[in-house]
Amino acid sequence: MQITVVGSIAFDAVSTPFGKRDRMLGGAATHFALAASFFDTVQVVGCVGEDFTDSDLAVLRTRGTGVGDVERVAGGETFTWRGEYGWDLNSRRTLATELNVFAEFEPRLSDASRSSEALFLANIHPQLQLRVLELCERPRFVALDSMNLWIESERDALIEVIERVDCVILNDAELRQLTREANVVAAARALLACGPTAVVAKQGEYGAALVTQDAFFALPAYPLENVIDPTGAGDSFAGGFVGYLARHLEAPITDSVLRRAMAHGTALASFNVEEFGIGGMVPLEAEDIQERVSELSKITQFEHAPIELLSC
Repeated sequence: MQITVVGSIAFDAVSTPFGKRDRMLGGAATHFALAASFFDTVQVVGCVGEDFTDSDLAVLRTRGTGVGDVERVAGGETFTWRGEYGWDLNSRRTLATELNVFAEFEPRLSDASRSSEALFLANIHPQLQLRVLELCERPRFVALDSMNLWIESERDALIEVIERVDCVILNDAELRQLTREANVVAAARALLACGPTAVVAKQGEYGAALVTQDAFFALPAYPLENVIDPTGAGDSFAGGFVGYLARHLEAPITDSVLRRAMAHGTALASFNVEEFGIGGMVPLEAEDIQERVSELSKITQFEHAPIELLSC
């Protein structure tokens, strides 16, 4: 099933305790597409400036991703984000956000992008997310991400979008902020009441949790000794999660399918953080992903052997 992603394509300048990079290909749509492209054809909708080279575009095309809806804006520069991480890689400090051509982004979708069976709305303005939904031709599965800026300034519009999608993927702080619930599970249940059938809480180095009407499931992050750059890990997770689900849309999505999608998203995010930018994703092979999914299965299983417990 073809997948469409609408979101940012950017250059990132990142500093972590393990090094510094001044110009890396990044953005939500880029990280998502590189992960989702392991499962099916991905159509990317976004905009870039004249500084975006043919070599950059070639990287975005990795594994056959469609870039026909990536608009190169004459006379402009590509969206650039500059950030810094300390030893706590769960938190970061934004040094500069230069929207450039992304400030005037108006999604334009070709027939191929509009007809995709799976759609991911990255963390663009909620009104743009609504516009994309109106342009698409009844996708079978729609997931969205958002960010604290839109939760603060466009909450009503964001809720309107959430009412029309199948899955919401936010980090735990954003879930609490959006629902004004202190507990992540309670926050997820509040969003489920709006209409989605699944809510995923991204929890950084602690993994991710899935909440549906009937079940709760959580996975730890894949255990790594070396984490270099967490930029884009959440979008890589989303790419693996949505990509896996896109392969299973012929039948109703079951709890077991959602759990396997979580595992594939977790595995892909683990490769993302091992290198700066997209350095861990471009050379990745399918066998590497399956190996980590298998390892996740092993480390998250145990046998319950009841014993007699003491009571008061």
